[in-house]
Amino acid sequence: MSDQYEYLPHRLLHRRVRDIASGVEGELMAVVNENVASAGMERWVELAYIRAASGREFTTSVTNVEPAC
Repeated sequence: MSDQYEYLPHRLLHRRVRDIASGVEGELMAVVNENVASAGMERWVELAYIRAASGREFTTSVTNVEPAC
């Protein structure tokens, strides 16, 4: 089995962004290609980790990330 995750470069890394799915804004902390396998089947997804104003980080699909105005 391969690694559980891999960090990816992103043009908005460490900038203020908005999650279009929830409307929440924060700083893009990391983009990770993560294996969310279950029952032995590999499934890789690109997740964006965003730190909101509260200090808590949440994940969303990297396709949901846009620059905050």
